[in-house]
Amino acid sequence: MEKMNHSSAEAEAEAVEPLRYLSKGEATAIESELLKDYRFGQQQLIEIWGQACAIAITKAYPLGSLTKKQPTVLVICGPDQHGSIGLVCARHLRIFVQLINDAYNLVIDAMLGTEADCSNIKEPYSGILVTLKQVKTPIASVDVPSGWDVEEAKQDGINPEVLISLTAPKKCAMNFSGKHFLAGRFLPYDIQKKYELNLPDFPGSDCLIEL
Repeated sequence: MEKMNHSSAEAEAEAVEPLRYLSKGEATAIESELLKDYRFGQQQLIEIWGQACAIAITKAYPLGSLTKKQPTVLVICGPDQHGSIGLVCARHLRIFVQLINDAYNLVIDAMLGTEADCSNIKEPYSGILVTLKQVKTPIASVDVPSGWDVEEAKQDGINPEVLISLTAPKKCAMNFSGKHFLAGRFLPYDIQKKYELNLPDFPGSDCLIEL
C-alpha cells in the first residue's frame, strides 16, 4: 500500500505541466478556432473577456483600497477588439472617463492588443503611451500591455501593476512580476489539449484565477 501511494504521488507530480505562454500566431489560431469550429460569436467572446477583466480589477483593487476622494477609474480604449473589451469592462465597472491625469485611482489599459504593430504605433496612441509612462497612477493592462511586443516584454514600455491575460498568457508575460490574472476557464477542453495550454484549476465557479 505504501508503495502504491508513493507511485501515485510521483505520477501526480509528473502530470503537473507548466502553464503554456502563447505566441501571437497561437493566440490568433485559438481565437479563429473558437469562432469557426466552436461557434462562439465575436461579441460573445468580447463580453466574456470584458466581464472577466472587470472582475479582476475589483479583486486587485477593492473599492476600499482606492485612496482618492472620488473612486474614479480611467479606461483607455483603442480602435480594435482590444478597445471593445475595454468598453465592456468599463460597462461592468460602470465608470468611463476620457482624460489622463493623477486624479484617477487607476488606469485600465485596453488600448493596443495582440493585433497591434508595436513598431509602428501612430497618433493619438503613441502620445498616450508617452503619458502612461509618466503618470504615477497604477495601471492594469488587458492581455498585452500597450506598446509591448507579444513575443517579449518591451523594456521601454509601460509598467503595469496588474495584467489580465485572456484565453492564455502570452509570451511577453513570462517574466511579469506584478499581479497576474488569467481569464481562460471558458476554453473547450479539446483546444486546451491541442495547444497543451496546461491551464490551472479555476476555483469554485470563478471565471478567472490569479497566477
